[in-house]
Amino acid sequence: MIEELTIRDLGVIAEAVLPLGPGFTAVTGETGAGKTMVVSALGLLLGERADAGAVRQGQAQSWVEGRWVVAEDGPVAERVRLAGGDLDGPELLLGRTVSAEGRSRAIVGGRQAPAAVLSELADHLVIVHGQSEQMRLRSATAQREALDRFAGADFAGVLADYGHAYRRWQANAEELARLQSERDRRSREAEELREALAEIEAVAPQPGEDSELTERAERLNNLEELRQAATIAREQISAENDGGGIIESPDAVTLMNGARRAVERAAAHDATLGPIAESLASIEFLLADVVGELSSYLDGLDTDGSRELETVQERRAELAALVRKYGSSLDEVIEALEIGSSRLFELDGDAERIAELETAVATDRDLVERLAAELSALRALAAERFAREVTAELGPLAMPNAELSIIVSPRDELGASGGDAVSILLKPHAGADPRPLGRGASGGELSRVMLAIEVVVAGTDPVPTFVFDEVDAGIGGAAAIEIGRRLARLAESAQVIVVTHLAQVAAFAENHLTVVKDRDGSVTASSVRQLQGDERVAEMARLLSGLPDSASGLEHARELISLAHSS
Repeated sequence: MIEELTIRDLGVIAEAVLPLGPGFTAVTGETGAGKTMVVSALGLLLGERADAGAVRQGQAQSWVEGRWVVAEDGPVAERVRLAGGDLDGPELLLGRTVSAEGRSRAIVGGRQAPAAVLSELADHLVIVHGQSEQMRLRSATAQREALDRFAGADFAGVLADYGHAYRRWQANAEELARLQSERDRRSREAEELREALAEIEAVAPQPGEDSELTERAERLNNLEELRQAATIAREQISAENDGGGIIESPDAVTLMNGARRAVERAAAHDATLGPIAESLASIEFLLADVVGELSSYLDGLDTDGSRELETVQERRAELAALVRKYGSSLDEVIEALEIGSSRLFELDGDAERIAELETAVATDRDLVERLAAELSALRALAAERFAREVTAELGPLAMPNAELSIIVSPRDELGASGGDAVSILLKPHAGADPRPLGRGASGGELSRVMLAIEVVVAGTDPVPTFVFDEVDAGIGGAAAIEIGRRLARLAESAQVIVVTHLAQVAAFAENHLTVVKDRDGSVTASSVRQLQGDERVAEMARLLSGLPDSASGLEHARELISLAHSS
């Protein structure tokens, strides 16, 4: 239920606060005063497309806020929390801004959210009926949806089961058709993958192998230069040569040994030389280690690296061939091997997957056909009751001889809602032939049929709030009174908000709001008033005759209000 609606800078409305609440609320006002902006504001809160043209001239943006009361553990509260918002007890705040540039922002439970969230919440909050909805009632889809809402909880359960089975059946059937149509192409792809993977696996490249081979080739190509450098360095450090003999010229180890001994002898007379002697000893040991490392390095150098170099170059050529064919680097080739193996596993499973899908599709088709038949039977039963009850409602709505009938017929193929086509036919008076609503009903008749349908459906599919915009267009007199009476009856089980220009309808409201333009043509907060007593009688008189001060108009207004209260 909507408790309060706040509107700022929307259309002609500068600022307006509408106290709503339970029961029947009528919104009236002068032509151009912005009554329909109430419906537009609700549309924004329910996720409808934002229109920059609706922003009040000269303003940067429009702002709409609605305060709802909802069940704290219901589906609305659950969706709000899923969107990151929250409720204040049972109270939910929804907001929407629309900028003059067309940008829109939605607020759900105190948090910004996509406008699509508002659309999802709308299904649980409000049903809006306006001229566009009357036109929509001409469509076969809207007529089927009306019958389905009336059919009740048992039907809704079967329809939900059907929907799950149908969607699964369609998804599996689409995958099966794709696999079957692409079988030859996928088979060729698998064979090409097998050949490529076999070629790569035969070479068996390893991560970083190309860099390692490059270093080895560089070493083998410069083997003699490396040996000469290591030999010279070792001879300069140590007097030992390759033959194990002694070179007579002084070497670094000998010189360092002499220096250490001299300092050690002198250190007996000056302790400050002790650390220097230790440093010289460390250098001497380090030089000895270097000599050992150089000797080991020389021992490890091949005397002839040509054979190893040939092997390395052959391996490098193998890897280069793979890179040219399967990637821009060796890492890409190795990655291609991993991806290709996974893809081949998928392709090789096609036959098994096709067999699984064929079984699943056949099973689901049987289930869908069985559920579709059950839906058809339930729709046929509901159609008889629905037509009978709506026809009974049309009599008091100035259509005493009208008769509604519903035809449920099989379609050529199953769809998301089953296998039925639903057509509502209207015989407006005795002697007339039943004709589809889409071709045979006037705007006024559509308004009354739509209202009769909602009154009947409300008994089996209650909705928290109904909003009617000009549902009484083209209607007057006794028919308008009966529309008001039916709306009041609907308000016994739901919140009903009606934008109307008929006093006969407004008379039945428990809460009467009027929107009045100021002298400058704007609508401000003070211009939306909740009417009671004489003010309400005057507004009713204005609706009846255009003369709020007319004695006869005022008397007629009081009579209407009395009639409504006694109904």
